Amino acid sequence: MAASGGAVRCQRIGCDAMFTDEDNAEGSCRYHDSPIFHDGMKEWSCCKQRSHDFSLFLAIPGCKTGEHTTEKPVTKIVSANTRKPVPVQSPAQNKNSVDSCSRCRQGFFCSDHGSQGRPSKPSVVIETTDTEKSPAPVKKKVGINEPQTCRNKGCGKTFKEKDNHETACEYHPGPAVFHDRLRGWKCCDIHVKEFDEFLSIPPCTKGWHNADAA
Repeated sequence: MAASGGAVRCQRIGCDAMFTDEDNAEGSCRYHDSPIFHDGMKEWSCCKQRSHDFSLFLAIPGCKTGEHTTEKPVTKIVSANTRKPVPVQSPAQNKNSVDSCSRCRQGFFCSDHGSQGRPSKPSVVIETTDTEKSPAPVKKKVGINEPQTCRNKGCGKTFKEKDNHETACEYHPGPAVFHDRLRGWKCCDIHVKEFDEFLSIPPCTKGWHNADAA
């Protein structure tokens, strides 16, 4: 139930809408069950819809309906990976398999051969100044008092066009990063293990609310 005194955010995965007790009718919440991650593919266990792109994955409409809730659901992230026993190889055999392994040759960590990744070349990061603001998104024709839901990653707030401005929204420009069972945002370099913790990472950028974010 929502706390008295104002709107609160729904904690169901795939919903993230703001609600009050008065507008929390049965069926007003659309949400998903646990996600599945496998070989770069993201899939919802409840409806089997999938995507390689995390932003598109989170944008898949919920397949279940119910009431909004402030209680975080107990989720269990299902991994489709299965561990296979690694045969013990002689040093000569291991060298040949390492030479033929694309991960080892590129310097990444490989659990099959135990090789350590080589130091990567420093990446070039182009920093933007504080004076550079995100441009206002192209708006569709809506009333200035019509409630809309912001689709920027990490926001999800309800807003009205008359209150929208260049610092009204707090969001993640992304992209989302999944690696070695860690989940995080490249924009703010924060990584966690649990999916619920990932969804709770505070936004790192301010800009305009956008009801039609890509």
